[in-house]
Amino acid sequence: MKEIPVPYLRANQTGIVALVVLAVVTQSPLILTALLLIELAGLIFGLKANLFVQIAKPLLKNLIAGSPTEARELARFNNTLAVIFLSLAAILFTLGLTIAGFVVAGVLAVVVSFALGGRCLGCVLYYQYKLLKSSISVKTPSS
Repeated sequence: MKEIPVPYLRANQTGIVALVVLAVVTQSPLILTALLLIELAGLIFGLKANLFVQIAKPLLKNLIAGSPTEARELARFNNTLAVIFLSLAAILFTLGLTIAGFVVAGVLAVVVSFALGGRCLGCVLYYQYKLLKSSISVKTPSS
């Protein structure tokens, strides 16, 4: 499948925001570590390994047919950004920089909340990345 149904992406985004908020409220870096593992599993193994998607799948069964989709490549890019933010937060926690770790996780939650509202910063970054990549690529002359 080259396209991912948007309801599955929204389930993942909702899970990210919910666990970051729970981690901040309870001051528990372990919740963010669990979130990192959930997102990492989804990045490595795809939707079948994303816990949030698997939990939501039965509930979304009737919404999937005919729902809008998003390119898998874009979804992986955004998932990679989430893993980077969560990894950075984990490194900060390990270094004893607890407040900085929660700030980084909070930034992720804000960005993902905007995506839930239809303003995808990761999508903008992806578009800029693709533009940069295409302008750098070497073009071979035709024979």
